[in-house]
Amino acid sequence: MTAKMNDIDPQAWMADVLARLPDTPVSRVQELLPWNWKARYMAQAA
Repeated sequence: MTAKMNDIDPQAWMADVLARLPDTPVSRVQELLPWNWKARYMAQAA
């Protein structure tokens, strides 16, 4: 629901997060939260 509230495709977000989670240190987990993920995703798309 949080992904939808942030105008993110929940399936795309979840797939990316699950793929990146094993290599993400605990100190950077906040980057995978929907509102942070969207900012990073939008920056990469530009």
